[in-house]
Amino acid sequence: MLSSIVKLGVERGRIELKQSLSHILNYTFFPTVALVVMYFLKGVVVQGGSLGNYALPGIISMNLLFTGFMGLATNLISEREEGTLMRARTIPFGIHTYLIGKVLCQVALTLVTILVIMTVSTTLFGNFFLGGRRLLALTWVLPLGLTSTLPWGAAFGSLIRHPRNLSFISLGMMGLLSISGIFYPVSGQALWSQLLSQASPVYWIGLGVRGALMPETAVVAEVGQSWRMFETALVLVVWSLLGILAAISIMRRTARREGRRGTIRHAWFRRRRHRYQGRHRA
Repeated sequence: MLSSIVKLGVERGRIELKQSLSHILNYTFFPTVALVVMYFLKGVVVQGGSLGNYALPGIISMNLLFTGFMGLATNLISEREEGTLMRARTIPFGIHTYLIGKVLCQVALTLVTILVIMTVSTTLFGNFFLGGRRLLALTWVLPLGLTSTLPWGAAFGSLIRHPRNLSFISLGMMGLLSISGIFYPVSGQALWSQLLSQASPVYWIGLGVRGALMPETAVVAEVGQSWRMFETALVLVVWSLLGILAAISIMRRTARREGRRGTIRHAWFRRRRHRYQGRHRA
């Protein structure tokens, strides 16, 4: 039974990814523009390296956050309004296969977008990316970054009732990015600002990506002058577990609420139909 659900979810994810790849330009346009801007700022020097090079891991981290978190939340809200989720509930294990497919599609889109960003970065900045064991850190930083953001995207997508309310979430995300330190060192900020930025997974995603891509000399700009890879993994795991628990709880509650709404709507239409039939007979 479980293998069948996973198989159907993977197949749904493959179909959605095939349809979404035609819109890959929407995911890569703004990161590419940001990379071009940072190319012209590569001569601006900050502590630990040039501003352009320091911002590259931030662009990757920001794209992971928006493609994963905002992408999943947007899809859930719009497809709930269209009735896709209600139709999925009518199929045995339809919600399970729907979520598996949607998550796999967003993960694949995020990884494809990051691959495009790294390719453009290599073209613009030459031998910026390092090889060896540190670069292998991306093999666990990116998956943990996705698992720490995707469940929260599903949770917020279930909580928000109308697509226009996403603008408030976008504003909140921009505010979070402005203090998270993924584009600049936070070590020079006030202590309260440093603690606030480190309370979110965004800071740790950016720190992990910088630790994998930046030269060792850039570590002097970090808090404690360390990449803190162990702490990064631990914090992202905690955020992933909290997000999974929150998403399961919120989506179950939302499914029950939508089910009650569907029952009430069906009863209302049935009463109207009976009244119409009664008048017609009369």
